[in-house]
Amino acid sequence: MKLKGKSAIVTGGGRDIGLAVALKLASEGASVAINYFSSSEGADKAVEQITAQGGRAFAMQGDLTKQADVDALVSKAAADFGGVDILVNNAGGLISRKTISEMPLDHWNAVMDLNLTSTFMITKACLAHMETGAIVNLASQAGRDGGGPGAVAYATSKGAIMTMTRGLAKELGPKIRVNALCPGMIDTDFHNIHTPDAGRRGFEAAAPLKRQGHTDDAANLVLFLACDDSAFITGTNIDLNGGMLFS
Repeated sequence: MKLKGKSAIVTGGGRDIGLAVALKLASEGASVAINYFSSSEGADKAVEQITAQGGRAFAMQGDLTKQADVDALVSKAAADFGGVDILVNNAGGLISRKTISEMPLDHWNAVMDLNLTSTFMITKACLAHMETGAIVNLASQAGRDGGGPGAVAYATSKGAIMTMTRGLAKELGPKIRVNALCPGMIDTDFHNIHTPDAGRRGFEAAAPLKRQGHTDDAANLVLFLACDDSAFITGTNIDLNGGMLFS
């Protein structure tokens, strides 16, 4: 097992990419703390599955834009597992599509807090318990190409995550590696909510690989970046988009 004896925190782990990541890391031996905001059913089922297979896991509800919730999650993970070796910053979202001209300041701030400030907060909290290890951030293809209609705030926050990843790699090396994923069209609730079906069919037709991504595609890459298979990789923002964008 590639992560035997390691402990991980996965934020936004109750559904979609986060859920797939939590299960993947656990399958390779990691003890996993699963944060969720509203997806309690998925998080609880993941804990049941992991523990039934002999692993260690817990799920905790929390709003990671609130310091008290961040501290509670990190403190429990460190206490239960003896420290933190892996942090996967997956929590975040678009909230809703708004152009700049129609966007109130509170929407801009909410998107930044959800995607960017929360990543800063939990990363800082985890560093007190991380001697060595890996941080994997979830950025987005939107951080490279500006996103779709009404996604300027989201794309800007994800571009900032990409820059944070590079800066942290320099600051935290050599003991802690920091990398990020830039997913494109992955079949998740994010696109169920925010992307018209016609747009998804058009992506499938245009993509060199002729399909949307699966959550396991993302989870497999997170596992690679979290384990020693990627021991000489840090500061990267890796595209995961079926060939729709080459950076």
